Amino acid sequence: MKRIELSETREFSPLGMKTILLHDSAHFKIINFNLKANALFPIHSHDLDGQLSILVIEGEGLFLADNEATMPARTGDMLISDIREPHGVKAITDMRIVVTIAPPI
Repeated sequence: MKRIELSETREFSPLGMKTILLHDSAHFKIINFNLKANALFPIHSHDLDGQLSILVIEGEGLFLADNEATMPARTGDMLISDIREPHGVKAITDMRIVVTIAPPI
């Protein structure tokens, strides 16, 4: 069993995005991304089968699906998507997200 204290990963980079690997196994990967206000986690996709989740643990922003589709993203919101689908995040305030990818890439 493994316990992760997300309060200890609350670090921001002046460059816009701080990436912290929380867990990596043969089954799934969990990454904490901390974005400064107005930072962009660019829209991208992967040519793989699998799914991902993006959980907002702090702040507000937008889930980005492509250049036209966006959805509000607030603390407690979660996006679930196939890895092949375009996905990204735009921070409005300082924002922290936890991304789970299965299987890991």
